[in-house]
Amino acid sequence: MKEIQIQRAYELARDRYAEIGIDTDQVLDRMNQFHLSIHCWQADDVVGFEPKAGALSGGIQTTGNYPGRARNIDELRADILKAMSLIPGQHRLNLHAIYGDFKGQFVDRDQIGIEHFQSWIDWALQHNIKLDFNSSSFSHPKSGNLSLSNPDPEIRRFWIEHTKRCRAIANEIGRAQGDPCIMNLWVHDGSKDVTVNKYLYRRLFKDSLDEIFATKYEHMRDCLESKTFGIGLESFTSGSLEFIVGYCVQNQKIYTIDTGHYHPLEDAADKVSSMLLYVPELMLHVTRGVRWDSDHVTIVEDPTINLCKEIVRADAIDRVHFGLDYFDASINRIGAYVIGSRAAQKSMLCALLEPVETIRDLELKDRGFQRLAMLEEAKSMPWAAVWDMYCLKNNVPVGDAFIPVIEEYEANVTSQR
Repeated sequence: MKEIQIQRAYELARDRYAEIGIDTDQVLDRMNQFHLSIHCWQADDVVGFEPKAGALSGGIQTTGNYPGRARNIDELRADILKAMSLIPGQHRLNLHAIYGDFKGQFVDRDQIGIEHFQSWIDWALQHNIKLDFNSSSFSHPKSGNLSLSNPDPEIRRFWIEHTKRCRAIANEIGRAQGDPCIMNLWVHDGSKDVTVNKYLYRRLFKDSLDEIFATKYEHMRDCLESKTFGIGLESFTSGSLEFIVGYCVQNQKIYTIDTGHYHPLEDAADKVSSMLLYVPELMLHVTRGVRWDSDHVTIVEDPTINLCKEIVRADAIDRVHFGLDYFDASINRIGAYVIGSRAAQKSMLCALLEPVETIRDLELKDRGFQRLAMLEEAKSMPWAAVWDMYCLKNNVPVGDAFIPVIEEYEANVTSQR
């Protein structure tokens, strides 16, 4: 698309939005302050770099076998930089603990330290990328069905030590980058069938968390993630919604909303306003669940748009950390990064372009017809022209122009692996 066409379309859109009280230039500036936390695990199917990495377990499953998976730290970093070059704005990178720079040596998870992530810090600083972090309790000989809620004290201590070390690593990352590192804690703990010791497992989980969080850090922030069930653990989950919400509220931790971790009939967007009344901040792991927590690539669809709209309507964009958490091995992985990231940004752009103040006023005046009319008309406003201008201003391909760039990278790089 020619630059002059983009400019003309944007000028028309700017005038249309001005009529309903939206300054699109200000929205574009706001979009530049909206940073995704892009997940490292899309590039290699959640395998990581442990020398003894085996099959995925603990409720983690990746489907598909598209050629070109990143096999080592250099390939993964190259793929991430390529993807980021096609996504407008400046974004963060979210690491799991299994992605340490272990240099081919076996380092068990209760022995990891900042030295295994120093090269990540150096690389991120070089490319002006901020890092976030996650503990990794899955895909390990000691994962089993229970980790932090395991009644076996030896196994439980192993995972407590792992998580403690992850928090220390996150703190050092935050110190080095001059910005808090957000560390997410999710464990798969649960049971496949009827469970009678639920109270025991959850009490042990709470005790483990209390010990883990006893050390206070200045340069990292903790968030906890709930789940309804995991693969092979369908009947019971230690870290259920009620457990994690209760713990976050009581201890003022960041609550993680993973959009795939609820019943299909639940509305993740509706949780935003409730949780923000009781916890300091939210972390989002945005994915697309198709019938279950299938982690399909995020697209522009109502659940994601509504999630972004709730954040904007609550004036909470500065209290929400927006991360991605899909892993699709059935399509080009760079393409998956770009499609999902741009979809998340488009969803937030639509939210920022909504005439919230006008619609709020109509609602407070009980003018229901006018409120619904405005909500409907906003859907057909020329937001795509504003998006194209955002891409143009950030020097990334407009429209579908990123497709041949990814195809060329596949032909020259990933297909050679």
